[in-house]
Amino acid sequence: MAKTQLNVRVDAATAETARERASEQGISVNRYIERLVQRDAGENGRAFVEAAADFMKQYESVFVEEFGREHEGPR
Repeated sequence: MAKTQLNVRVDAATAETARERASEQGISVNRYIERLVQRDAGENGRAFVEAAADFMKQYESVFVEEFGREHEGPR
């Protein structure tokens, strides 16, 4: 996968914490930050799916009334 350079500015304490955590894990600061962003994106994705599932449960009767049971997904 191609890499893109991203420059960020953080305070000295945050930079030091990032270096320490990366070192503890035996990875570069770049990889550490990349993992944090990927984890955050995954959590947001899960939250979206959970919210969508809740919405569908809440409004299931409306969809069934409008489209009928033949359009229901697998149970």
